Amino acid sequence: MSGRKILIVDDEPAIRDMLRVALEMADYNCLEAGNAQDAHALVVDEKPDLLLLDWMMPGTTGLELARRLKRDEVTADIPIIMLTAKGEEDNKIQGLDVGADDYITKPFSPRELVARLKAVLRRADPQINGQPIIVKGLCLDPISHRVTIHEQPVDMGPTEYRLLEFFLTHQERAYTRSQLLDHVWGGNVYVEERTVDVHIRRLRKALTVDNHENLVQTVRGTGYRFSTRIDL
Repeated sequence: MSGRKILIVDDEPAIRDMLRVALEMADYNCLEAGNAQDAHALVVDEKPDLLLLDWMMPGTTGLELARRLKRDEVTADIPIIMLTAKGEEDNKIQGLDVGADDYITKPFSPRELVARLKAVLRRADPQINGQPIIVKGLCLDPISHRVTIHEQPVDMGPTEYRLLEFFLTHQERAYTRSQLLDHVWGGNVYVEERTVDVHIRRLRKALTVDNHENLVQTVRGTGYRFSTRIDL
């Protein structure tokens, strides 16, 4: 679970420093923002694995930012832990209602924070505990970084692997080319949307064993989805 990217959003530099030190000691990579506007830009460009988000900030509050992120399909799946001095039950309910995954009241110990952060990441991402993802004989192992079909190795490039990994963890849902670019390539990489089509073709070619290429489906007028709702 180490090496994950955590975005710390707090208007107090001293708190950001304390959080960064605690997280870096636990082998996390940290990004920092002092306000909601900078935080939103970093979320789009850097795709952090989790946000530590202060409730009270000048201008746009952490609660308003959380609400905005959870309404956007591209950022809705990013886990959020709210950090706040507001300990009243109503505030906690309000924070959780907008989609926060956990709520930690200041002051807190760095050890507790890291433990709860690990728990949120583990719940949010089935790959973190290293379990292979298996669908109709197609297996992606996130630890060995290998793909097999009926235990036979499948050769594919790194971009096709990331595409397949995303599809396997987001099945039965259609994504536009733009959304796939954001999720797989990252918001700070500028490539043509048609690049997605090229890599979809390569992925399908790699999955031709036993007709598994049919799992990657074209959704007319939208983009692509990974679905098992077909007869292989």
